[in-house]
Amino acid sequence: MNPLMAPESSAHEARCALSVNVNKVALLRNTRHLGIPSVVRAAELCLQAGAQGITVHPRPDGRHIRSSDVQDLAQLLKAWPQAEYNIEGNPTQNLMDFVRQIRPHQVTFVPDSEDQFTSDHGWNLPADMERLRPLIEECQSLSVRVSLFMDPLPDAMPLVAQLGADRIELYTETYASAYGTPREPQVLAGFTVTAQAALAQGLGINAGHDLNRDNLTRFLREVPGVREVSIGHALIADALELGYAETVRDYQRCIQRAYA
Repeated sequence: MNPLMAPESSAHEARCALSVNVNKVALLRNTRHLGIPSVVRAAELCLQAGAQGITVHPRPDGRHIRSSDVQDLAQLLKAWPQAEYNIEGNPTQNLMDFVRQIRPHQVTFVPDSEDQFTSDHGWNLPADMERLRPLIEECQSLSVRVSLFMDPLPDAMPLVAQLGADRIELYTETYASAYGTPREPQVLAGFTVTAQAALAQGLGINAGHDLNRDNLTRFLREVPGVREVSIGHALIADALELGYAETVRDYQRCIQRAYA
């Protein structure tokens, strides 16, 4: 069974899956008008090499992933029924139109402003709960799994469960910044406790942001129940040197080492 598709009740038992975020491929393509590198071809090569999913984060300004890319990737993934399509974004901006049109396997709600450089914080609960609740309900009525982008705050996990979200995506930049420094054990412990709190609430756990081949294995060894990592910037940077296929295989080896 593809771990991305396994029931949430088996979250703590499933091996972590790799979803490749192809935003940075689109960012490079958009610097010229030649259509290269191809976002669809990049996704296809990653899937052929063993990635279990594809992630996109289409922002309102279209500075990387465009509406046409979202549609083209949905068409590609019809030929990969075992793979997951995860669309990220702020549900109060342009995200819900994609959800209604495409009905991806998963949607990840991220509290970005329209001009935000990159995602840098999770949802503020309980302050954001009332505006999120109807949007979560709408996604689930369309059979789309909902994950909330969250900071490592264990006390927020019961609130996520109250909202009815299926999963959280742990925002891992603080871990990546602390990796290899004296702060790492303390920061990592915060993620471990948050994951334990999420599992206690029956939530699935995803993770992403600045994870790479150096820090991924340790994170997965220490943080229980991670179902999926979404990796873009580092993976695409590695692919410039190694190629898509070898890069995906190397990230899968990093994941496998966490279970050795």
